[in-house]
Amino acid sequence: MMNVKYVCVSLIILIFFIAKTTAAESQATGIASDQTAASAFEDSAKKAESGDMDAQYIIGRMHYDGQGVPRNYKKAVEWYTRAAEQGHRTAQRSIGTIYYYGHGVEQDDQTAMKWFRKAAEQGDADSQLWLGIMYDDGRGVAQNYKEAIKWYQMAAEQGNIYAQHSLGVMYAEGYGVTQDFKEAVKWFHMAARQEDSDSQYNLGMLYAGGYGVPQDNKTAFDWISKAAHGGLDKAQFQLGWVYASGTGIAQDYTEAVRWYTMAAEQGNVHAQNSLGLMYADGNGVSQDYKAAVRWFMMAAEQGDTDAQFWLGQMYDDGRGVAQDHKEALTWYQKAANQGNVYAQYHLGIMYAGGHGVRQDHKEAARWFTMAAHQGDTVAQYHLGMMYAEGYGVPQDDKSAFNWFSRSALGGFDKAQYQLGWIYVRGKGVPQDYTEAFKWYTMAAEQGNVHAQNSLGLMYADGNGVSQDYKAAVRWFMMAAEQNDAYAQYNLGVMYAEGQGVPQDYVNALKYLDLAAGEGDERARQYADELKKRMDHGQALEKDE
Repeated sequence: MMNVKYVCVSLIILIFFIAKTTAAESQATGIASDQTAASAFEDSAKKAESGDMDAQYIIGRMHYDGQGVPRNYKKAVEWYTRAAEQGHRTAQRSIGTIYYYGHGVEQDDQTAMKWFRKAAEQGDADSQLWLGIMYDDGRGVAQNYKEAIKWYQMAAEQGNIYAQHSLGVMYAEGYGVTQDFKEAVKWFHMAARQEDSDSQYNLGMLYAGGYGVPQDNKTAFDWISKAAHGGLDKAQFQLGWVYASGTGIAQDYTEAVRWYTMAAEQGNVHAQNSLGLMYADGNGVSQDYKAAVRWFMMAAEQGDTDAQFWLGQMYDDGRGVAQDHKEALTWYQKAANQGNVYAQYHLGIMYAGGHGVRQDHKEAARWFTMAAHQGDTVAQYHLGMMYAEGYGVPQDDKSAFNWFSRSALGGFDKAQYQLGWIYVRGKGVPQDYTEAFKWYTMAAEQGNVHAQNSLGLMYADGNGVSQDYKAAVRWFMMAAEQNDAYAQYNLGVMYAEGQGVPQDYVNALKYLDLAAGEGDERARQYADELKKRMDHGQALEKDE
């Protein structure tokens, strides 16, 4: 299920300051602009003392804001209370907000709830929203999503954009209601049309995924763009991703960098990490490892596991920073402890090889196991090797076979080759050339040089497959062109013996010499013998 994120409560609660103004608030604003704040306060104070609830609210607001008098939250509460007790709903909401934050009073969710309820029951949309939030979060009352929805609905039907957005989230996530993406789309649409950036973003994501609406990349792009232009960092990040991936539009790394940068400068960790990758790879910008490190660091220090892993890589390889295996280990550890599978794998490699840490096969096996259980095929292969050799774990051919199998089924060519090798030798399993041939073929087709050579041998010897010298030559050639000495030797023999190719001593010597140059003693000896054969043949030709 896609994750439609809540708008941050810290943003929602600012509605106290941007709520629709009542007549009394308008009056306060007008007085403050037409007269000095001090005289405005004096005029309102007289009315307030005589019991005028609008004036009492104004005096409370002026104490709260510090207009015409020094800011005094206690005085604000006093005057708000006098107005609220007369039924002034904006004053009731204001007291609720003060107790919610603990401004000038001891923070008290239950008291906040009481005043929000009084205003909400008078139809105050913002207070209805507040009640929804408090039931949603379980503040001052037991968490109750159904009750939250009830109050959100009341506020939303009055056009409150934050309540509309919150209802969209509740329906999208299935909180307090049966999950209903169509209903979520309806409420997000209402808020989005009122320029709510979070709703525009969520609506875009629903169109992108085809949740509650037909999948439509163009409409998704349009809504996400509106949110991004409105300054929403997660929309800016998403827009960067769209340009970087070319999803529904032409791929444009330069535009991706522009939007990633906007989001990253607002502290968006995903954008910071993505920007680091753009600089590291030179996509949309000139390659700059130092800039990459700077952005990775920003995200990593915020706890982003991907950035922590990449920062570890930069220290490990010495890109943009001086190579430092210990520092790499530190960042890998931070990411791995949060479950980052790639960091877990790299920790296994570092402990296995003693890079930046004392070599410790048990610790290597522990980290490989964590990554392997998360489905990392490379870690599964390495864990299989550790069981096969008895490094850090008891030697166990069955466990080795199981981990190689999982990795091979996941498509990792080295594990596929290793399975082929196990079936050829019957190590821990019955010898089975047909199975060996199957796994060698899978690995060879991915370019695995050892599998290509081994497959050539199986064709040459007719093991697990009908003998076919031409096929053997083809696979030996593929491996030989990757500078595999064994394949070069085997190809040299095939040319020398005329198997699968016309007999050709010149080509035979070419490949034998290549293999001999890599230290293959068999190739050197065979080449020497072939040269003698060639010399003998030339001598016979002269005699004739």
